[in-house]
Amino acid sequence: MSPADLTPAERKILRRLSTPAKIQDFLNTLPFNFERAGETLRSPRRVLRDRTAHCLEGALLAAAALQLHGEASLLLDLKTNPRGGDSDHVVTLFRRRGLWGAISKTNHAVLRYREPVYRTVRELALSYFHEYFLDTGKKTLRSYSKPFDLRRVAKRGWLADERDLWWLSRMLDSSPHAAIAPKATIRGLRRAESIEIEAGKITEWPTRPRFSR
Repeated sequence: MSPADLTPAERKILRRLSTPAKIQDFLNTLPFNFERAGETLRSPRRVLRDRTAHCLEGALLAAAALQLHGEASLLLDLKTNPRGGDSDHVVTLFRRRGLWGAISKTNHAVLRYREPVYRTVRELALSYFHEYFLDTGKKTLRSYSKPFDLRRVAKRGWLADERDLWWLSRMLDSSPHAAIAPKATIRGLRRAESIEIEAGKITEWPTRPRFSR
């Protein structure tokens, strides 16, 4: 499925989102999807219709907008300690003048948009490291994926599927990831300070679950 398979109304919305900044501004207008009626992973079509999104749903919508404007549709998965009680996060990558930036749908004051100032995807991924911690101060980011190119799954209909895209989540989760740092370094990490923890509690939309990224 290609952007041509979207409806004229859907394409009209995405056509207006002609830059990463405009895409980010649009995502910020969408209430955060807390999945109170059950977990979802909705296609860009469903997000445009329901006008709500969590991080991966927002990342897919951003990727759809970039693709409509002839750009690559690349996701970056930020993976946490599986036993740490935190949530993974997904952003959409873009490049400007050879430098990487990211579009991010999040409910928090951190883990947000990144300007295209990073020379490598690793540099960009590391920019999220110090913002990724629990209320205890424990830092939890452990790995990041190689750019996941949605052109690989164009025939699967991710742009407009009415079903939840759990297959895509599994593919992204199992795609190659690189460690943030050696295990010895991780063991010696200092906890975030109390002022950082308090700042990290700021949310954009009223929320019940603390770690809905």
